[in-house]
Amino acid sequence: MLRKVDVLTLFPGLVEQFLAEALVGSAREKGLLDLAAHDLRDWASDRRGTVDDSPYGGGPGMVMKPEPLVAGIEALAGSKGPERETRVILMSPQGKRLSQELLGELVGTPQLLLVCGRYEGVDQRVIDLAVDDEVSIGDYVLCGGEVAAMVLIEGLARLVPGVLGNPESSQDESFGGGLLEGPQYTRPPTFRGLGVPEVLLSGNHAEIGRWRAEQSRHLTRKRRPDLIGVVGEDREED
Repeated sequence: MLRKVDVLTLFPGLVEQFLAEALVGSAREKGLLDLAAHDLRDWASDRRGTVDDSPYGGGPGMVMKPEPLVAGIEALAGSKGPERETRVILMSPQGKRLSQELLGELVGTPQLLLVCGRYEGVDQRVIDLAVDDEVSIGDYVLCGGEVAAMVLIEGLARLVPGVLGNPESSQDESFGGGLLEGPQYTRPPTFRGLGVPEVLLSGNHAEIGRWRAEQSRHLTRKRRPDLIGVVGEDREED
């Protein structure tokens, strides 16, 4: 089970603030997760802390240099190989798409190092020499990997035993069973003329369960029909 996540970044203050707040901060404070951000410039070889350079072959922007990145990764995770205990992940638009299934796989890894790229990307030799996986949070480009790393950390933290007050919360929700979660209601029973579905007030847990399953299927067919085929649900509308 996951116990430690390090983040290698040019903006440790940005990441550190996230690690100290809300659910993730609570998990850290309780000792359920060991979380830390590390400044990539600590492994730069010059006084200016240079970590980027112009790309070979020309082109816009700058590319992150291999020397500081590989040095930082090896200092925090060790050299790449079968004996390395830490799984090194580069947050990258070229990576595999983050999903609940992938989160379930990664939370079983004891130690993770998340590497945050910037500029036009990182030198390919960093990936070849020091990175185990590349992960993307979606088909779009951000200014850097920090926000993506935060998304990954929060998704993982929710799966660590003891982090959520109610462990069922990580199961009865969107993607927990392969479908989107249906609508939720709380007090008051009527708000601006809109009421709560009667079945939720009935106390009949079997009927409530059936209603929630039906709503989940309906919402998934409407908004994410691509998920229906994955879980084998009937595509026909009710």
